This record gives sequence, structure tokens and C-alpha cells, in this order.
Amino acid sequence: MRSNHHIYLFTSKDRDVLEICKKIQSEMEPHGFVFVSNYKEADIIASVGGDGSFLQACRKTNFNKDKIYIGIKTKLDQNYLYADFSVDAIKHLINSIDSNDVEVRKYPVLEVNLNDQMTYMCLNDFYIKSSVIKPMKMEIYIDDEYFEAFNGDGLLISTPTGSTGYNKSLDGAIIDPKIRSMQLTEIASLNNNNFRTVSSSIVLGDTRTLKITLDKEGNYYPIMGLDNEALSIQETDFITLNIKDKYIRTLKLPQNSFWSKVQRKFL
Repeated sequence: MRSNHHIYLFTSKDRDVLEICKKIQSEMEPHGFVFVSNYKEADIIASVGGDGSFLQACRKTNFNKDKIYIGIKTKLDQNYLYADFSVDAIKHLINSIDSNDVEVRKYPVLEVNLNDQMTYMCLNDFYIKSSVIKPMKMEIYIDDEYFEAFNGDGLLISTPTGSTGYNKSLDGAIIDPKIRSMQLTEIASLNNNNFRTVSSSIVLGDTRTLKITLDKEGNYYPIMGLDNEALSIQETDFITLNIKDKYIRTLKLPQNSFWSKVQRKFL
């Protein structure tokens, strides 16, 4: 027995997944791991599933930077960005947690504020689109300085780890998580003699604040999403976004860097 870590398992209510959780618990408890039913009592929060489960685990536990987040994948043939461990190699997980060779890495978290009233956080990205079939007009400000007027399908703001997801499909850049930043990427912008945007993605440092104001005459009824969850909010005048000092902590395994994950996933 080597460890006295307290672990909270975040999982779906699917019967097969719950059986997997029992297996994980039975293999780890003999090594001194204590499983708790309240995440506030844990020092490790483990999601069971894929990257979607990991994102939900972070959201449901309020992106707590005092905890260590780990992902345990159930689909063994899949390459994930966040789920580093596998249900068929729990011994590897146990050894990694107790190993002196394993470091803790920090992933930046994006803060999203709506109308200076509601604040949300996300690990991957935030997007805003029109729910009606017409282009959406928005104005973009950087540190309260007007930058451009946007007219198109929508906008995506991603973190460095989120840059490999929706952002990549929009031809945005993949950003190293060591560069604390957020990336603004346009979704099908109109560029002609009447409307003009910078078109390319913009990467902003962690001291910057991005502000998006909506054209109130458009009646767009915007669709907004945080990671893999939609926001059911329609009355939005403006949105402010920043990175600052927000982050989550995960285990950094030897020979499992962010870039090795990108290589396995895409090359």
C-alpha cells in the first residue's frame, strides 16, 4: 500500500460504464486509494469515458485548480487529448500517480462573461452563431479598443488545448498550451466590397480581454456553446472573454506531451 489519495470518479449512469468504475475501484483500493462520493473531498478527479467525459468532469466540478484531473478512456482504440489512461492498464495509472517522474502540467481555462452578469468557464472553446438563416453582425474589441466589424455565420474562441478541435476544422492554428492564450477564429465571414474582416485567426495573450458586441437589430437569437454544452440564453448584448490566471492541473506523463498527442491524433 503506497497511496492515500482520495479519488472522485466522474462518469455517466450507463450500466456498462458503472461496471467499469467498479473494476477501477476494486483494482485501486488495495493500493491505498480512497474513493469518495463528493468531489470536494477528493484531491484527484477522474473522468471515465473519452474527452467529452473529461470536459464534463471539469465543468461539473467548477474547473478546480486545487485538484488533479485525469481521464480514463473506455474505448481502447481511440486517441484522446485529455484521456491519458486506459481501463485495461490501471496499474499504469497507479504507478503514474505515485511516481516521482510524473509532473503536473497546467492547461489554460477560458472565462466567458455575458452582459457582466453571468460567468462561465470552458477548457476547449466558446462559440456563438445565429439560429436563423442569415449572417450575424458583431463588433470585436481588444482591450476595449475597436478592432473590426464581423458579418458571417459566427465566431469561435478557443484555448490552446481546444485549438485542436473545432478551431482546427476552421483552419485555425494549433497552439502550444505553454503559450497562455486564446484564439479568435471566424466562422464563414463575408468579405467583399461592403464587408471586410481580417479573415485569419487571431491569437491573444493572457493579459488581453476580448469583447464581442451583438447587433441588437438583427434578431439572431444566438446559439452559444461552451465545450460540449449549449447555453440556452437568448438575450445577450455583449460577451467578454479572457484567460488570465485560470487553469486546471493534469498529470504530465513521460513521453506523452501535448505534441505527441497531436501527432498520434492527426498524423
